[in-house]
Amino acid sequence: MSVSYKKLLHMMIEKDISNQELMRQAKISANIITKIRNGQYIALDKVESICLALDCTPNDILKFIPEEEKKRG
Repeated sequence: MSVSYKKLLHMMIEKDISNQELMRQAKISANIITKIRNGQYIALDKVESICLALDCTPNDILKFIPEEEKKRG
């Protein structure tokens, strides 16, 4: 299973929030932004920080993708 943060990236565009602004508001590092952009897992406390900063839930910012769906493209 892998993770997709497309929902978060779309939300950032809709709310006109830059990577730097998210880093400041959520108190996360550039490394976390890189992991998000590359679809890598991030720690749950970082997900929580992002959700608190954006006033949303984890469901609003990420989606788990089953391996079968990932293979289909």
